[in-house]
Order: sequence, then structure tokens, then C-alpha cells
Amino acid sequence: MTQSPNVAIVGATGAVGETMLKILAERKFPVGRLHVLASERSAGGKVEFGAKKIVVEDLATFDPAGIDIALFSAGGSVSREYAPKFAAAGAVVIDNSSAFRQDDDVPLVVAEVNPDAARNRPRGIIANPNCSTMQMLVALAPIHRAAGIERINVATYQSVSGTGRRALEELGRQTAGMLNFQDPRPEVYPVQIAFNVIPHGGDFCDNGYTTEEMKLVWETRKILGDDSIAVNATVVRVPVFYGHSEAVHLETRDKLSAADARALLEAAPGIEVVDAPEGGGYPTPVTHASGKDPVYVGRIRDDISHPRGLSLWVVADNIRKGAALNAVQLAELVLAERS
Repeated sequence: MTQSPNVAIVGATGAVGETMLKILAERKFPVGRLHVLASERSAGGKVEFGAKKIVVEDLATFDPAGIDIALFSAGGSVSREYAPKFAAAGAVVIDNSSAFRQDDDVPLVVAEVNPDAARNRPRGIIANPNCSTMQMLVALAPIHRAAGIERINVATYQSVSGTGRRALEELGRQTAGMLNFQDPRPEVYPVQIAFNVIPHGGDFCDNGYTTEEMKLVWETRKILGDDSIAVNATVVRVPVFYGHSEAVHLETRDKLSAADARALLEAAPGIEVVDAPEGGGYPTPVTHASGKDPVYVGRIRDDISHPRGLSLWVVADNIRKGAALNAVQLAELVLAERS
């Protein structure tokens, strides 16, 4: 790889792809040649990269030879078809879909949690975790290292941007319509999302959980390298545009006080603690997370129902930190290997 790698963004016209481009420019990632790729329908359009406008190319006809790093955010079916082709041509693929996350020979990496795992990529692919898992583990990894985590009980409050652009439009349309006494007409979600909460994310599994909930189970164990961690998850979609929130309840193997946990979190990379016992002394998606890089943690307290329990409130921008930023951070790790 040259000092300035040739980079491809696959899915460049989507919300995550656009944010990847923005972050690459903000962090002054040293790009040699940049190719922005999407479906034939989007080819020929332009996207912004810093002060430049880059023409979108058709993924189906693009030759990946010469690409050093490929950032994928175009869905699982696209990744399964094209990521191996880019890897075979010599690129390191950083994939944001769920296509490869459970594969034993594909590392699943959060930059602040298990960065060394990115080096072991026999297929040339590194997987980005689910956005909910990612923000939770940025917060929990320091606690796991210090005291060991035995069990996690988490309820998520996930914004509609995690479902995509059509969901953002649906929330806006329904909200405006209902304020004008119009029928909400759900299309993206099975029921209305405006002024509502939906305890459903992904598809339902045979065990009664959903795929979004099971991702929190599988991915937590793989990233932390501990299959003994018990995880119980409830995923809820809420009428928020950007930013996921999580109420996390832990049982640690060794006793760790809330004060000690707070100190660990304050010293950990990628985390900002907002934890004052007063109105507004806690993070929310709108007031803190939206458009920002950190994972925010507040409401840190001892669990009064368990002798080794802790409770936390974790908030992050699901598009930025939950997807695009981590992908760019992984690209920086790959670049550092060759410097």
C-alpha cells in the first residue's frame, strides 16, 4: 500500500456512505485516488468530498484492481457479492453490513475495544459491528477488563435513521400529517412510528427474540472474546431521527462501585461522561450525540437489586460513531500497519 492509499466507498450515496466521506475529509485521511460507488441508478450523480464533488460510478461495472481500502455500506447482499471480489483484487475491505460478522475468519472490530483483532484478516475483510453493539461495548469494555462482566440486560431506544432514509422520511411525514389530523399511513414500519414506540427491530427468530436483539448477544461475545457473557436484549424503535440510546444493566464478576466505574469511563478513549444528578445532567440523542463522535455515558449508579450490579445510560450517533466513524478508524489502523 502506498502512503496515500486508493480508496473506494461502496454505497456512497446512502446516509452512512455520505458520512464516511465527510469523516475522511474531516480527519484528513490521506487518500490517493477516491472512487465513490453505488448502483446503476445513482451512477453519474455527484457526492461531496471536502471541497470537491466526486462523480458516482456504477459498482456493477467497476474494476477493483488498484484499490487499497474499500469501505462498504450498501447492505448485506451487496457485500456478499462484491466484498470478496475487492479483497481478491488486493483491497482491505471494511464492511458495515451483517454479512460477515459471525464468520470465524472475519474479525469483528470496534476501534476503541479490540483494535489488534483487525490485523488477523485471512479473507481480507474486517467487519463493523451493529451500531447498537458498538456503542454499548465502547462503554462496557473498560468495565469488563477491570471486573469481568457476567451478564448484560439492555433495552435499546433506537432512532429511525438506523432503518434508512425512507424511515427518516416516514417519521417526518407522519409527524407533520398527524399534527394536521391526517392518517399516519405506515409504510416502512408495521405500525406508525410518530408519537409511538415499537418493540421490534429486524426479523423474529424461533426463540421469540429478533435478529437485532440477537446481534447484541452474538457480537458482544465475539468482540469481547468471552462466550460466557450472558446478554438479554430488548430492541425498541423510537421517534427520534438520529442517535441511539441504551439502558444497560450489568452484573460483574468482581464488585465494581459506580464511582470506580465512572473513573474508568472518564479515562477511556471515545467516551464522554455526562453524569450529574440534576435535570439535564445526562446525555440524550438530541442534546449530545447527534452529529458527534463520542459515546456518551450517564446515569452511572449502583444497582440496588444486585450486590455486583451497575446501571448505565449510553447514547451515540448511530450513523456517525455507530457506522461511519468506526469504519474510518479501522481504515486508519490498516494504514498504520504499512507506515
